[in-house]
Amino acid sequence: MGAQNILAYVGILFAMASYVVYATDPTQLQDFCVADNNSNLFVNGLFCKNPMDAKPDDFLFKGLNIPCNTNNKLGSNVTLVSAANLPGINTLGISMARIDFAPYGLNPPHIHPRGTEILTVIEGTLYVGFVTSNLPNGGNRLFTKILYQGDVFVFPQGLIHFQFNIGKTPAVAIVGLSSQNPGVITIANAIFGSQPPISVDVLSKAFQLDKKVVQYLQSQFWMDNNH
Repeated sequence: MGAQNILAYVGILFAMASYVVYATDPTQLQDFCVADNNSNLFVNGLFCKNPMDAKPDDFLFKGLNIPCNTNNKLGSNVTLVSAANLPGINTLGISMARIDFAPYGLNPPHIHPRGTEILTVIEGTLYVGFVTSNLPNGGNRLFTKILYQGDVFVFPQGLIHFQFNIGKTPAVAIVGLSSQNPGVITIANAIFGSQPPISVDVLSKAFQLDKKVVQYLQSQFWMDNNH
C-alpha cells in the first residue's frame, strides 16, 4: 500500500470526523498548545510549552505507514497517535490510530470512555460491531457489519465495540477519535485481569459461572494490544 493512498484515506477520515471533534474535549483558547511532555505536574490534559518554542516537528508524526507486529494471542496491534507522540495535537480534541490485523486477528471488545471512533478499512475485510447501552425494555442491541476496503464505520462514544479480520490475509484500518485522550478499556482484561483482582464471588454471580471457571480466567495472561 503506497503512502499516498494512506494519506488520502486519512484526509477523508478526518474530514468525516470533524463534526465530532468538539464532542468531548473543550475548545482551545489559542491557535495551538504544544504538549510539554517533560512536565512533572499532572493536570486534566497536558501543559503547553511556550508557543515561541514550538517547531514544525511538534506537529509531525512519522511511521504510520509501517506495519506493526501482530504476532500475539490476539493477532492485532493498535498504534495510537496522540499528544504523547504528536505534541501538537494537545487541546485540539482529536487523535488517531492504525490497527494491524493478522489473518483472523481480533481487536477485542473494548470501549473508549472519552471519544467516538470512526474507522476506515485500508486493506482486508473486517467484521465489526458495537453494543448499545441497556435498553428501557431490557437487553442490549448489537449492530454489526462486514467492511471492505474503503468502507467507513462509526462506533459511538462509550459503547462496547470490536473489529475482527475474517480474511485469510492481513488487514489494516485507520481510525479517528474525537478526543486527544479517548482512553481504552478492554473488557476481558478489566474484568478478569484487574489488579488487585475483582472478588471471585462477585464475578461468579455476575456471569453465572462456577468459581473455578472464574479463577481459571483470572489466572490467564490478558494482553494489551494498544501501543
